Amino acid sequence: MTLLQVILNDVLGLLSKVQSLETHLKEAMLWLCHAQDAGGEKGVARSYSLRWERDHNRRGWLAAYPETTGYIIPTFFNYAAYSRDNSFRERAIKMAWWEVEVQMECGAVQGATVDFPPTPAVFNTGQVLFGWCRAYQEIRDEAFIVAAQKAADFLLKAQDPDGAWRNHGSKYARQGVNLYDARTAWGMLEAFKITGDGRYRDSAIRNLEFVLSKQYPNGWFPDCCLEDNNNPLLHTIAYTMEGLLEAGVILKEPRYIEAARRTADALLGNQKSDGRLAGRFSAKWEPIGCWSCLTGDAQTALVWFRLFQLTGEQKYLEGGKKINRFLMGTQNLTSRDVGVRGGIKGSHPIWAEYGPYEYLNWAAKFFADSLLLEKGLEKEVIT
Repeated sequence: MTLLQVILNDVLGLLSKVQSLETHLKEAMLWLCHAQDAGGEKGVARSYSLRWERDHNRRGWLAAYPETTGYIIPTFFNYAAYSRDNSFRERAIKMAWWEVEVQMECGAVQGATVDFPPTPAVFNTGQVLFGWCRAYQEIRDEAFIVAAQKAADFLLKAQDPDGAWRNHGSKYARQGVNLYDARTAWGMLEAFKITGDGRYRDSAIRNLEFVLSKQYPNGWFPDCCLEDNNNPLLHTIAYTMEGLLEAGVILKEPRYIEAARRTADALLGNQKSDGRLAGRFSAKWEPIGCWSCLTGDAQTALVWFRLFQLTGEQKYLEGGKKINRFLMGTQNLTSRDVGVRGGIKGSHPIWAEYGPYEYLNWAAKFFADSLLLEKGLEKEVIT
């Protein structure tokens, strides 16, 4: 499929015919397999670009991206268990070993794709913890504990006394405080679970308390965007929600869960009739722009589904289903181009400001996670 065809479809507002959850999930996972193959069969290619990317000096599949490969690993383990296809498990293990290979000597994960000189990045390091911790739980190889400990120790050293991480930003984000490091704190709790090192738990709590101290009463977060803190991306808002919610579950701390819920409720009140959300929000939860950040949509669906599991409130289940149906409509299931078919765009329409003209590996990952969780909820209801 050419760039012109994709643009034309989005100009005309044409969505794909929604098929079964199973079909959309399988296509997303196959896209991620193609992305891994393009990344050298180990790390997952950052994205598939329909235009020439000057920074990367190419179009098509871009280089492998350690950060997102790290949290894609649990998705592959989960899908392997769901589908009973062991090849996805084998792929996850390859990803985890590749992450060990590219880990920096200081313990950090680099802040860009592997075609850039490596520089240590806090958030990226926190996200790869998810992959190493899950790989250890699956195959019990001590190498993954060692890698996770090195990474968590780097994060300890980089953390300021008030709990924030201000240094070692990634190539793709502004420097300074980023409250979406709540998801890094969640990664530290995963490291605590496999190592028993209380320093990692305490580090996570310091950061989460810092995040709570900054949250507005209406659930909005300042200092929570890659470039515009006045109108943060749904993607980074959702990172923050995820970190607070899952940390609250692990720590059995209702304050963190309630903080995530305030944000989730504000977003639920902004959901459009077709299921989508705006790509950015002001401090008063005013939608900014008429485009949608598809990664953030999928992450928000995940949070709503988890809140349904925790509270039993139907509004979260219904909101998550609506947003998934919208996302399913944006997914191309017919293209002969393996970089397009099954993938999820950065933005809808494709030319909007987040990941323009790209199909992002993390968008496909969160979409697959959301569909897997919805499938699990279906099974729970039937049971």
